Amino acid sequence: MKVAVVGATGMVGEVMLKVLAERNFPISELLLVASERSVGKKLAYNGEEHTIIGLADAVAARPDIAIFSAGGDTSLEWAPKFADAGTTVVDNSSAWRMDPDKKLVVPEINANELTANDKIIANPNCSTIQMVMALAPLHKKYNMKRVVVSTYQSVSGTGVKAVRQLENEIAGVEGEMAYPYPIGRNALPHCDVFLENGYTKEEMKLAREPQKILDDRTFSVSATAVRIPTAGGHSESVNVEFENDFELSEVRRILNDTPGVTVQDNPDTNTYPMPIYAHDKDEVFVGRIRRDETQRNTLNMWIVSDNLRKGAATNAVQIAEYLAANQLV
Repeated sequence: MKVAVVGATGMVGEVMLKVLAERNFPISELLLVASERSVGKKLAYNGEEHTIIGLADAVAARPDIAIFSAGGDTSLEWAPKFADAGTTVVDNSSAWRMDPDKKLVVPEINANELTANDKIIANPNCSTIQMVMALAPLHKKYNMKRVVVSTYQSVSGTGVKAVRQLENEIAGVEGEMAYPYPIGRNALPHCDVFLENGYTKEEMKLAREPQKILDDRTFSVSATAVRIPTAGGHSESVNVEFENDFELSEVRRILNDTPGVTVQDNPDTNTYPMPIYAHDKDEVFVGRIRRDETQRNTLNMWIVSDNLRKGAATNAVQIAEYLAANQLV
């Protein structure tokens, strides 16, 4: 299969290449695509060097699948050009997520909705993916009414510049700032840009994307997204109110039986999910599972995942795997 990785030199693009290699994705020809300033440079994949090409050349090559992680503006301009050439695009930006004509896919939840006619497929927001991975099986059983989520998000979610800012601050070096304030020894309640309603774009993604993925608008999500000085992995405190009551033992069993979810929940041994241990793993880790004692039928959980892997690259590659396995490309 001829595969293009668009944004191959970026932080998520590099992880996509790593994941494609790890999972032995069936590639007959690999096209590494980036902006004009990177064209002609070399990049290694599976021990072989590849020359980076531009977007126009990649479209002309007519790959079977193009996995995008090059930003919303690039995707809005170029994804339709790939689609018109017969390529199926899996896009990691926010450009197409809420487009009513585009599928928003977490493979374990709704890949079965995909057809050969879906030429642009949206990858959800990193924080959304890990949350719905844990919530989807519980919603099926108990019927969610309302979710309140507070996120604790890694600087890697912002990109290389933010990681460099944190590293500079730790080393006591002055450098370029990705954020309006220091991030070391700090927490910024500010992920993405502020909107007119006082929420950030990131918070509204968390509010809207789960409804689309689960194809259900009967529940609501209220979010506060916070950036913290961790280098990889997002964490979420999730409070979910259900229509129906639950037993904690059954909640743990359901989560344990959910592919892609790992329960780490034993207060006696201080066992709970942490981003330092989720790093470079594909699972979504769930712990601190406990009843909200202030409200009926309400559960508290702590959810952690590597935002560059399951939150971005791995989810996109899993979509591509589903397309290939089901002969949709």
